[in-house]
Amino acid sequence: MRTKIKIKKLCINAALPEKATEGSAGYDLVAIDYVYDNDEKYHVYGTGLALELPPGYEAQIRPRSSIRKSSFMLVNSPGTIDSDYRGELMVTFKEIDDREQFYEIGDRIAQLIIKKVPDIELEEVSDLTETDRGEGGFGSSGS
Repeated sequence: MRTKIKIKKLCINAALPEKATEGSAGYDLVAIDYVYDNDEKYHVYGTGLALELPPGYEAQIRPRSSIRKSSFMLVNSPGTIDSDYRGELMVTFKEIDDREQFYEIGDRIAQLIIKKVPDIELEEVSDLTETDRGEGGFGSSGS
């Protein structure tokens, strides 16, 4: 049985997310609004969409693979949308170089991934089991 996710257009020109291909994991989000945040130097795009995720689900906003063609990096990637959030889905980018290749209104700017969140319980313990890697951090498992 498929899980239904409620989605609301906050303005008439909002585009409902679509999968580009049958095998796509994500739904493409389309920019309908743009603001440049001078203080933080962020490019903020509105989608005109809000979600109602059922309890036990989350959504993630991730970059599309085509982001490599732009001068952007998705801030807070992936961005997590909690099941109790009802506001507009916004996508925020930071410039990483001077190519000046930005997104326009109407462009697909990011992808939306919806995931089930496991119901877990954290248990505080005084010791953890040993592994070969142990406390090895970044790069410790090889190049």
